[in-house]
Amino acid sequence: MKKHSEDQEKRISVHTSTPYDVYIRRGSLSDSGSLIAQALRSRRAAVITDDIVGGLYTDTLLKSLSDSDISAGVFTFPHGEQSKSLETLGNIYDFLCSEGITRSDFLIALGGGVVGDITGFAAASFLRGIDFVQIPTTLLAQVDSSVGGKTAIDIKGGKNLVGAFKQPSLVICDSDTLRTLPDEELSCGMAEAIKYGMIRDKELFELIESHDLSSIHEIMDELVYNCISIKRDVVEGDEFDRGERMILNFGHTIGHAIEGWHSYTDYTHGMGVAAGMCMMSERTAPPEITERLKKCVRRYSLPTGTEAPLGELIPFCSMDKKRDSGSISYIVCPEIGRAEIIKTSAAGFEELLLSGKEGE
Repeated sequence: MKKHSEDQEKRISVHTSTPYDVYIRRGSLSDSGSLIAQALRSRRAAVITDDIVGGLYTDTLLKSLSDSDISAGVFTFPHGEQSKSLETLGNIYDFLCSEGITRSDFLIALGGGVVGDITGFAAASFLRGIDFVQIPTTLLAQVDSSVGGKTAIDIKGGKNLVGAFKQPSLVICDSDTLRTLPDEELSCGMAEAIKYGMIRDKELFELIESHDLSSIHEIMDELVYNCISIKRDVVEGDEFDRGERMILNFGHTIGHAIEGWHSYTDYTHGMGVAAGMCMMSERTAPPEITERLKKCVRRYSLPTGTEAPLGELIPFCSMDKKRDSGSISYIVCPEIGRAEIIKTSAAGFEELLLSGKEGE
């Protein structure tokens, strides 16, 4: 695990098909215009945000853009997973048309994972592709969804089933924006941070389990930096999710199913991932690993299981993106800091979920 002091700017270079930098520094939102002007030639943008984040940070962003001679209109939609829909996407397209956005202009995603996902997909598809910048304002978006190029929306058939790979041109992470988050949002992001410790970095897991929600801001920049570094390394080796990148989905197959069972309303993504990791560990990991994971998850007020009947989760799992013909891949962590990809039949995975033992 890499350690850095809290007062220095941290930059991570991501070498994918579209190379880009991730900047991590407190207060960087107010300097975002300058950072964007250095990364992109265009001086015209459209900012996409939600009704909570927009009220907090749009003015700061617009002033910074103006100071760098970048003009921008703003599109705001209702916050929440339910807005990551075809309807909202269509409204964004209409807004971009009304603003006269061209292929030489760019989008800015200002917000959490929902904003980043739908803005990225809009950028991938509008005019067959334009640049976009990620300014993630939630912990989950900073440590996970803003980096790696996966963009998507939800449809009735399942979560993130319609999307595209679209790398951002720049990512700006301002840890100060995380101080306005309610505990529920911090917990949501910590589920993904715990995941990174489980799949790749035992020291990171140990750092996380030695803190809780009341003290996590003490190590926030270090936490964000190390999570992004892990994701960068994995994504550079498997940009289009055909192999090792699947380890980033630890806990997600069951987690997404739980979210779907709750109709994406009263159950956050982080809650689903936390429960999914613990439930998968119960079925595949040594008891001492499972108990340690559960204890860490509880420190951040996250669930270790679900009230959903397991049989009712099966239809959601069957629509998982990681399915390939009649098989499905799931992730196990036999020890903290190491993940393995297991491929089985859909029937085998169903038996694993229902009985705790993979079927033939």
